[in-house]
Amino acid sequence: MISAAIREGSGAEAAWLDETFAPLAPRNIYGATKLAAERLCRLVHDAHDLPVVILRTSRFFPEEDDRADEIGLSGPNTKANELLHRRLTAEDAAAAHLAALDRAPELGFGLFIVSAPTPFARTDAADLKRDAASVVARYFPDAADLYARRGWALPRSIDRVYDAGLAKRALGFRCRSDFAAVLSALREGSELPFAHDPDYVSPQQAARGAS
Repeated sequence: MISAAIREGSGAEAAWLDETFAPLAPRNIYGATKLAAERLCRLVHDAHDLPVVILRTSRFFPEEDDRADEIGLSGPNTKANELLHRRLTAEDAAAAHLAALDRAPELGFGLFIVSAPTPFARTDAADLKRDAASVVARYFPDAADLYARRGWALPRSIDRVYDAGLAKRALGFRCRSDFAAVLSALREGSELPFAHDPDYVSPQQAARGAS
């Protein structure tokens, strides 16, 4: 539901996206129907006191990014970078939904961004847009070396950060996998904490192909 300007990264600093971010400006029918669905859910809650928890999840798909050629990085490298600011694992996405179901009766109504916890602070926004790799180095001094051994590249610029702090405070949920887990896997030579499957076909794509 972000605007075209945020999507294009035209701002002077990274956009800090939390539940208070406004105005929401869907740039296509996909985003417009998401926002409309949220408002309908709120109306149903208000009218019938039905417990409702809305989760705005960041990316957790296993397939290649549809802009892979534009990004110019491997799929695993891209996903690892996104755990800094706009991704969670499929397992964490499922766990967040279970947490929402469990807490819905107590909360009544809630709306939460769900994403791997970002290491960044709002005060990093300008530096993230200008030179993200240097900001990552401040938080993770060995990240560049670990990436180099894998033939990966740290992000040059980050245009948005999804802040899941409210989900931790009010929903009691925090993603288990984050960027630090990626670096730990690189140090140990163990399995990466996210799935990458370039041949994955989503149910929606399969349905379109069969029609």
